[in-house]
Amino acid sequence: MKRLKIATLDKGWHDKDEILLHAAFQLLADFVEQEHPEKIVDWDANELHKSAWDEITGLYKWWTKTRPKRRSPLDDKKLKRPPFKLKKIAGSDMRRLAMPDKKKYAGYYLALEEHARLEKEWYEEDQRNLHRLIEIRGFLWT
Repeated sequence: MKRLKIATLDKGWHDKDEILLHAAFQLLADFVEQEHPEKIVDWDANELHKSAWDEITGLYKWWTKTRPKRRSPLDDKKLKRPPFKLKKIAGSDMRRLAMPDKKKYAGYYLALEEHARLEKEWYEEDQRNLHRLIEIRGFLWT
């Protein structure tokens, strides 16, 4: 039985949609790096093969070079972050998150908004590229 080692996921919990994305692209990376299809398959045989090879190499480059360069404004080490404080709820033993001063931490809240926008954009890009990979899955053999 062969196991798939997903190099791009850290140990710990990951939601299934994230695992699916990383597993699919790990298979692509393994195909390119371990099977060396450029040496085995005649990708110039016809337009279909040429197009498939362009997709394979384009998706591989995106996964291994472009996507890992994504940076969130929340990654900025100089960003002033609000403290995590809990506030007692009157009349109970419960606590709730104390909301920090939005003016004092305006930069953080702007970074948070930009991060949310980027996450949506990145999710959509991941989804488009996963669909592209599925479209060429029939060419992932040697």
